[in-house]
Amino acid sequence: MKKATTKGYTRGTTLDEYKAEQMKDPEFKKAWDDLEPEFELLGSMIKARERKKISQAELAKRLGTKQSAISRLERGAFSKATVETLKKIADALDSTLVIKLQAKKGLL
Repeated sequence: MKKATTKGYTRGTTLDEYKAEQMKDPEFKKAWDDLEPEFELLGSMIKARERKKISQAELAKRLGTKQSAISRLERGAFSKATVETLKKIADALDSTLVIKLQAKKGLL
């Protein structure tokens, strides 16, 4: 059975398959790699909140903000978040925010 293609996406393709195909494009790969720190932070924030078994609404209450603000952060709006805000989130999740510089891969 032939898969239908729509604007570069083949129906029936998994996200991992699609990503692997897109990663062959150097521009896409660079853009993806540039976002890796945000993906990592996003994932760790969501996991910490889930470990604590608290909702976005409860986290927002602890921070004195709205649930929609937490939702935006968890959808990747970290570029507008300050270090101070990230520290408050970490504290509310009984976590420590760690920021460090390390050599880029392949440059060690």
